Amino acid sequence: MSKALSDRRPLRQAAAGIIIASLAVLVLAADQFAKLLAIAQLPPEQPVPVIGDFLIFYLVRNPGAAFSLGEGVTWIFTIAMAAVAVAIVVIARRIRSRIWAVVLGLLLGGVLGNLTDRLFREPGFAVGHVIDYISTPWMMPAIYNVADIFIVTMMISVALLVLVGLRFDGTRERRSNAAPQAEDASESGDATPLGTGELRDPLFPTADPDAGAPPAAGDGRRES
Repeated sequence: MSKALSDRRPLRQAAAGIIIASLAVLVLAADQFAKLLAIAQLPPEQPVPVIGDFLIFYLVRNPGAAFSLGEGVTWIFTIAMAAVAVAIVVIARRIRSRIWAVVLGLLLGGVLGNLTDRLFREPGFAVGHVIDYISTPWMMPAIYNVADIFIVTMMISVALLVLVGLRFDGTRERRSNAAPQAEDASESGDATPLGTGELRDPLFPTADPDAGAPPAAGDGRRES
């Protein structure tokens, strides 16, 4: 898994920027095109079954977040999405990983898709309503759009990349147990300090000087 996630060659800054920008533009274009089709073809706030109850088109203009939360503070969501977009652009300068470049590019495209609605759609600048039209009641009660799909899936991808320890440069964090084990052994007293133990030749071990030592010359004792 580590080989699959790690990049063989780090990307250059320009290459990473091109990947991120290209994917962001593609997602933004797809999201806005789908919203234009939804506005032109779908009746407002009327369910249009596509695949039974599995997939339903339901056109709404959402001033708040998911589940219509925060309808009276649309400008806060505008600021939050703008901050996320700026953060991704800043982080993009550090990206050398293909996987990170793809994930952040798709995430940026999703954020820009909804941010475009906030900035330029009715009722006014920075308080515009987001166009939502996809409903999957079997999965969740919220109505969403293409941008939301990329935002949610890429946020999950970011969490997974962080969990597996993949850095922005394409390398992985390596956790070594050698240092903790050596430290534990030292604290428990199992390790012998240098210079305090006897050095013994494994082939010719030193005999105990008190066991079986030959009699010294001239000690005056003879066997009878």
